[in-house]
Amino acid sequence: MGVEDSTVGTGPAVATEAAVATDGTAAAGEEIAVLAADVITYPIAPGYRVNVRRGPGTQYGIIRTLPYGMSVPVFCQKAGERVTGPYGTSNIWDNIGRSEYVSDTYVRTGSDGYIAPRCG
Repeated sequence: MGVEDSTVGTGPAVATEAAVATDGTAAAGEEIAVLAADVITYPIAPGYRVNVRRGPGTQYGIIRTLPYGMSVPVFCQKAGERVTGPYGTSNIWDNIGRSEYVSDTYVRTGSDGYIAPRCG
């Protein structure tokens, strides 16, 4: 959401939650190795420490809390609980790692819609 301001990482990374299928969707549970140079990261809204959850909603447990100034990859996205944050109101949740989700309303992706494949 918001104006696009993304960065590209360096070094190896592994996208463990989803692999992109030929139809543009993501297959859950598949692991693919991704060069971090190919992984775009998006900044978390300034001044926010965002909770990372086990699923796409506040009813899911908190795994960890992101520090201020963090940028995250978005491997796939999933519809879930509707949340209001600094970048609007949305039901889109961003998968940032194995079973790790943050509300898209706290991530500056440059779009109010989906920017990554749907999580399987």
